[in-house]
Amino acid sequence: MMIQSGVAEQPIWRSLLFIPAHRADFVLKAHLRGADAYVLDLEDSVPDAQKSHARSSITDSARTVSQSGAAALVRINQGLRLAVRDLEACVCPEVQAVVIPKVRSGDQLQGLTQLIDELELELGMNLGHTRLVAQIECVHGLSNLDSIACCSPRMAGMTLGSEDFSASAGMEPTPETLVAPNQAIVFACRRAGIQPLGFPASIADYSDSEQFKKTVRFAREMGFTGALCIHPRQVSALNDELIPSAAEVEQASALLAAYEQGLLEGNAAVAFEGKMIDAPVVARARETLRRSDKAGSGSQRG
Repeated sequence: MMIQSGVAEQPIWRSLLFIPAHRADFVLKAHLRGADAYVLDLEDSVPDAQKSHARSSITDSARTVSQSGAAALVRINQGLRLAVRDLEACVCPEVQAVVIPKVRSGDQLQGLTQLIDELELELGMNLGHTRLVAQIECVHGLSNLDSIACCSPRMAGMTLGSEDFSASAGMEPTPETLVAPNQAIVFACRRAGIQPLGFPASIADYSDSEQFKKTVRFAREMGFTGALCIHPRQVSALNDELIPSAAEVEQASALLAAYEQGLLEGNAAVAFEGKMIDAPVVARARETLRRSDKAGSGSQRG
């Protein structure tokens, strides 16, 4: 079932912080971390013996982490039996999106989408409320990026799981080795019109804050607009570096004004600050303003 009409406008989440869903102490404090979204994790960070308890508290936990206006997401488990139980617990008005790990194909997500359709209808929810974020964690998934990114109108974003992907590829998760697969993620997301999430480095390395900021700046240059993270230290860097600065917004506005004036004068390319600007440059400026508006003017960097 395709559900275009019920799907809301694409979100932009700069920082998506994982929270182990079984840790009530982490859940209670999450809203103080400043992230755009919190991912209640039912997968890797939750011991098998705690998964049932974590699942049963998802609705309340989602309400708790989103109390300051952030989005609540849930990462479900791989394997159909666990995934079904997780979705039955987390498809609710309080949860904006579901993160699907170990995605290898679009068909895999379409099956889960059908179940989400049924659950939303049973609950009387707006059909399309629950978005999807796909984690690509093996070389097989990397070869199917376009089919994954375009498999459902519910798709909100896609990201590379750096640790699992590197293990699948038999490589070390270093910035040098992760650039190519991450760039492929960006390109596929742009073709599909969904949010590219990630950065070319190991998600597990959060100790060097300055190095992480440099990594995020490079990720932004690559085209990423947000990323999943595992530690509160990473949140501020993502929020600060993945939003246009006040100077960039001012420049983009001035560039568009110059371009519009040029069009009125019959010119499709005009000079601006010593450079010729035309349609591709204008498109980037419009994207800068759109991202700034999405995050709110109060979030602009100086």
